[in-house]
Amino acid sequence: MTRWKSATLATLASLAVVWPADGLPAGGVNPGPLSRAEAFARADALTALGRHMFFDPALSASGKQSCSSCHDPNHAFGPASASPVEMGGPKLDRPGLRAVPSLRYLQAAPAFTEHFYDSEDEGDESVDNGPTGGLTWDGRADHGKDQASIPLLSPFEMGNKDEAAVVSALRKAPYAEAFKAAFGADIFDHPEDAFDAAVEALGTFEQSSADFYPYSSRYDAFLAGKAQLTAQEQRGRTLFEDETKGNCASCHLSEPANDGEPPQFTDFGLIAIAVPRNPAIQANADPNYVDLGLCGPLRTDFKGRGKYCGLFKTPTLRNVALRKSFFHNGRFHTLREAVAFYASRDTDPGRWYPKNADGTIRKYDDLPKAYWPNLNTDPPFNGKKPGDRPALTDAEIDDIVAFLGTLTDADQAGQ
Repeated sequence: MTRWKSATLATLASLAVVWPADGLPAGGVNPGPLSRAEAFARADALTALGRHMFFDPALSASGKQSCSSCHDPNHAFGPASASPVEMGGPKLDRPGLRAVPSLRYLQAAPAFTEHFYDSEDEGDESVDNGPTGGLTWDGRADHGKDQASIPLLSPFEMGNKDEAAVVSALRKAPYAEAFKAAFGADIFDHPEDAFDAAVEALGTFEQSSADFYPYSSRYDAFLAGKAQLTAQEQRGRTLFEDETKGNCASCHLSEPANDGEPPQFTDFGLIAIAVPRNPAIQANADPNYVDLGLCGPLRTDFKGRGKYCGLFKTPTLRNVALRKSFFHNGRFHTLREAVAFYASRDTDPGRWYPKNADGTIRKYDDLPKAYWPNLNTDPPFNGKKPGDRPALTDAEIDDIVAFLGTLTDADQAGQ
């Protein structure tokens, strides 16, 4: 973390902020119309502030947890640990409910919509792809600044009592003067505006391309004709894209867009795949507790909408080989296991789900039976039954895992 903190301090120390001649309105967060030069200066200022805030543990109730504690830049802004959830709160003794996602490659995520249609040049614009977009596992935040406010105020994350507590910490921060220079000398006299300014700065930092979407993986170099894949990686890519085999690319898009934009390795959709219940999550000790994703408990606007229960966001697979826990509940701890689950969820359910007292398999044990119709049944699931041949052999699973290793960004190599 030291090199990141040093770079941030140097940036703040050298930054000259340019604003319109009439300055900022009292208590205002947004400066109004800007010239191109002023807009770039503002982005630089907010990025520098957001970077410093991202690494500042003083912005948590415990004084010991920063954004980077869970979103480690040396792990593609994902967790460094293999724990399925992280601990937080004022005493760092409150367990979370879901695995921490990476913050990389979120810049292209569209705002959440219940009904998503492909653009005319990217697909069939008449097909309703269903719930799509947003950030977090349930898509409940549309913008980086909205997402940034969640951990600051969550009782099991950074644990601040309210927005005023965050602003109080900012007022005492070593970068408080830079904060006032960016948002107005009296910004701290307007706590609501100051909090909005804080999450705007964090959201702006999380749009920094060098940090959050460098597109520097070996696969990106391969697409640009500047690198080669091994024979195994090439086989894995073919299996990944083959609709009769892995069919991974149906959700984790692997080809450049028509406009040349590099592939995001997600379609930003929300689907149900019935990942096994994870007993390591403390909330799951209550047999009546169920994490239903889009329809709750953390998201509330779709509560009671049964057709959306069990749906979770399809994450990008960029840098996936760095992760030590997988899926929304961190149930699996190796990438190979995660791929194998797709291949044999339905052909060998006893491998993944627990047994009932009578010896039968408690299939889909973390999704109430009323919501089983929501389950994705596209290939590789494809209506397969116990005892059927799985879509992928062990060797083919290894090939796909090898291909996924090519998605690690250059700055993360060796982590």
